[in-house]
Amino acid sequence: MHLSIPAPFYTLVNYIPVIATIVTTILSVVLARATLRYAEASDKSLALAREEFEREWFPELHIKLERVSGSEARVIVTNLARTSVLLQLVQFRKLTHAVPFERCFLNEPLVAGTTWSQSVRKMLVEATDDEFEGPIAASVTFYASGRLFRTDWFRFQIAVKKGHIARLDPISMAVRRVHVLERGKDEGNVPPELVRDVADYPASEEEAVLT
Repeated sequence: MHLSIPAPFYTLVNYIPVIATIVTTILSVVLARATLRYAEASDKSLALAREEFEREWFPELHIKLERVSGSEARVIVTNLARTSVLLQLVQFRKLTHAVPFERCFLNEPLVAGTTWSQSVRKMLVEATDDEFEGPIAASVTFYASGRLFRTDWFRFQIAVKKGHIARLDPISMAVRRVHVLERGKDEGNVPPELVRDVADYPASEEEAVLT
């Protein structure tokens, strides 16, 4: 005696693999989207961590020109970052000139969170003559982590009367952070003359920085 199985049952059995395939595809799509979202979140977390690390360890110097008296002035360089640097060059310039008018070559280490200072009254007076009133700017070139950097120009207002510094006040902070000075393809092999040529930029570029 044979049992008769309804035709709809066979149809349902035949559709089971199709339904399973559809369900598997939907689950795969859901899992793939979840994986992509997790990967994007991980990438953003890594980017934020990298940015925070670079912000903490990227070199950053602050320059201050201070009038001690009419016959004395000094430059104060503060290392604001966590990494130590090696000061190489301090430059001064009038904002109306395209190149620095005074340079002081150095080889001074500056540990993180410390300051370095030196008298600059003689250089300022020699550069401005016995009578001058107007803006000047200062920048520092230094080594950090094997690379050569230069700060932006910090601006100051100076007044020199009969060879004495009557006024020396800051105008503004630097408009950009320090940037790497590169020449050639090998960044780690910076020629020594680059320290002396840090002002060899087009005048238009320097003026754009100072405005």
